[in-house]
Amino acid sequence: MRIILWGLLSAATLAAAHLPARNYSTHDYYAIHLAPSESPASLAAHLNLTYEGELGSLENHHVFKASKHDTDIVDDAVQELKRRRRKREAAPGPHPLDGIRFAQKQKIKPRHWKRSIIPERDVTRAPPPLDAAVMKQQALARELDIKDPIFGEQWHIFNTKTPGNDINVTDVWRQGITGNNVTSCIVDDGLDMDSDDLKDNFYAAGSYDFNDHVPLPKPRLSDDRHGTRCAGEVAAGRNNACGVGIAYDSKISGVRILSGDISDMDEALAINYDMQNNDIYSCSWGPPDDGKTMQQPGLLIETGMITAVQQGRAGKGNIYIFAAGNGAMYEDNCNFDGYTNSIYSITVGAISKDNQHPYYSEACSAQLVVTYSSGSGDAIHTTDVGANKCTKDHGGTSAAGPIAVGTYALVLQARPDLTWRDAQWLTVMTAVPFDAPSDWTETTIGRHFSHQFGYGKLDAWAIVEAAKTWKLVKPQAWFYSPWMHVKKAIPEGDQGLASIFEITPKMLQEANLERIEHITLTMNIEHQRRGDLSVELLSPDGMTSHLSVTRKDDNAAEGYLDWTFMSVAHWGEKGIGKWTVIVKDTVVNQKTGNFTDWKLRLWGECIDATKQKLRPMPTANDDADHDVIPDHPAHTTSIVIPTASKPTAVPTDLPDRPVNSKPSSAAPVPVPSTTIAFEPPVSATSTSSPSTSATAAPENFLPSPFPTFGVSKKTQIWIYGSLALILAFCISLAVYLYLARRKKLRSSRDDYEFEVLDDMEDDDAGARTGMLNGGAGAKKGRRAKRGGELYDAFAGESDEDLLSESEGEDGPYRDQEEREYDEKAAMAEGSDRGSSGSSSNGRKP
Repeated sequence: MRIILWGLLSAATLAAAHLPARNYSTHDYYAIHLAPSESPASLAAHLNLTYEGELGSLENHHVFKASKHDTDIVDDAVQELKRRRRKREAAPGPHPLDGIRFAQKQKIKPRHWKRSIIPERDVTRAPPPLDAAVMKQQALARELDIKDPIFGEQWHIFNTKTPGNDINVTDVWRQGITGNNVTSCIVDDGLDMDSDDLKDNFYAAGSYDFNDHVPLPKPRLSDDRHGTRCAGEVAAGRNNACGVGIAYDSKISGVRILSGDISDMDEALAINYDMQNNDIYSCSWGPPDDGKTMQQPGLLIETGMITAVQQGRAGKGNIYIFAAGNGAMYEDNCNFDGYTNSIYSITVGAISKDNQHPYYSEACSAQLVVTYSSGSGDAIHTTDVGANKCTKDHGGTSAAGPIAVGTYALVLQARPDLTWRDAQWLTVMTAVPFDAPSDWTETTIGRHFSHQFGYGKLDAWAIVEAAKTWKLVKPQAWFYSPWMHVKKAIPEGDQGLASIFEITPKMLQEANLERIEHITLTMNIEHQRRGDLSVELLSPDGMTSHLSVTRKDDNAAEGYLDWTFMSVAHWGEKGIGKWTVIVKDTVVNQKTGNFTDWKLRLWGECIDATKQKLRPMPTANDDADHDVIPDHPAHTTSIVIPTASKPTAVPTDLPDRPVNSKPSSAAPVPVPSTTIAFEPPVSATSTSSPSTSATAAPENFLPSPFPTFGVSKKTQIWIYGSLALILAFCISLAVYLYLARRKKLRSSRDDYEFEVLDDMEDDDAGARTGMLNGGAGAKKGRRAKRGGELYDAFAGESDEDLLSESEGEDGPYRDQEEREYDEKAAMAEGSDRGSSGSSSNGRKP
């Protein structure tokens, strides 16, 4: 019976998705959610609209059409009915408009950005590949009958130049796990189904073009290459064309939305198209990565995603993969993107072939994992548009996302019964931390998390092996706090405003919530410059999530309006205790604001599966309780934010794996059944927890009255050791300068004459002047030179430079590759200025 129902749902989805083609230049369209008892035909007749059909898989949602007009026909009618009822002019009894639960006149959306980037090519000669690695790669190709001409260049699959820096998939292929019976849908700018590399794996029934409203998503514009390149990474066949995909025997479909105007209704149809047969959705796009945009999916799109995770794949839920974004150089952060910070998305960032953080890949607390893309002088080699076309220039987080898509296709072949949340759990438990500077922090369940790299890099062998024996998680449960009313001014500069809410065991017991997976924080802040704000969330276990960071180009004067931030950094925590929100206005510039209110939501695994129901679909009135004063108020206080930076933590238990071999441990780390005591995290930008934190006081390294700085004993050792070294250096410098001065005072006139001769070699004219003046001028010139030597000894070591080296003047996630990129630009600019200066003032550059 259930199979029949799923079949009917699939058929209904396909029929409804193929609505009549929409023409937004001649007609207006309405998406309306009706009560199940209401007739869409009756409503259409009452409002003089044309009924177009059901809105895809969105239950009780319908599409209506009218000739182009300036007003909102539906809303005007609803408001008029309310007015007549207030004045008792309307007839008593039910009305056709009473069944409207949600109505939206469709508008053209701002176009999403494709998250590709033109890679920077390494112009220097690359070192020769390792012979042993090349021989191993060639032997593998013979064993698996891989004859694809660019397979040897696909370093993300088998890296012969930096062994081990790849997706580690070849031993998975050896087991016959190559993506059979799994379909991935590329939601993008089209897919060249006629490509020799893709045509054998193309799934037409799961494809559609929502830009031109035709069945096949064929690339039609000159720049419609992005989707085909992404598709090649996932499912390029094993043949004589280009290379192979991560899941080269899987199916691939395409939904085209990025090459024309669409509305929320179109995107809602596209985001779960054929959700019973399309298992995974690849989304390498999002709002502009410009460091000043905040944009989230509308209610229809959110409803479409929730429908997919609850009903798709026969109830197991579809898997969404979103590229993290390419705006890091603009201080953008993927928590300002409502797609990447959704709990239903696996957000994937990028690393280069050298395990370096590319200058473009955004960081955020919602990022789950990273994998390979452009950087360090190379990019991803994959399929391009054309019968037998290839590219070596696919880059950005756009290229990282599809590598993850192909990997999850392998996982689903190994365990078809995994739910969408099991996929996220397996990612957390098997991702591999690596030796790259970042804010690595050990979590309550023993994993390492970084805002730049999530839980580490995706490892195909590890996650597939873990999936084989994985115990499915129980259904999702949730806890909603009340709205916490703060309504206080945010201090500028070094102070922050902390608001604390305590969750009790009884609250989570009543919510049927056992352990956390995601947290979301919805908040309202009024501010005259949004880019000055930052928000941190400190959990009862001491883990800090950087929910919001400052952005230099974000000049919006609106603050945050019901904006929801998300974090995966608290995965596996119990959630019991004090949760602290810290809001900071980081710039003293007379641009001020107020912290209005906030609401915390915990999402995770339920206690009793028999009692747990599905999450209700969202409505427009979900957050209408803003003005309700809770019985359990939050405590709000101003706190001083320490300005001293803390050392960067790097995991020490990193795996040591030769090229394409099995990691030492593929099984997931067991999740503890009780909360583990945890020290506050150490990161470049984390703040000391307020005095009201639920965590235990840190252990003292030195006896009282020496302070602990609110950090662990290991960090105290580092701090006091650094202070001791600095003090020793200062004392040594003072002694040296004192002895040098004493020596000068004791020197005779002959000494000065010797120094005058020395000066003559450097400055002939100055020396002669000094001798004519009886040595006085020489002595004066000598002192000037000594002063110059002392200045030169410390050139480039200003406080600002030292700060830039330790933490980075551009923010907490600045890394080596970004510094090198900025230094090159600075050298080029300095060269131009030097040339100009030499011609104008005669100085040597």
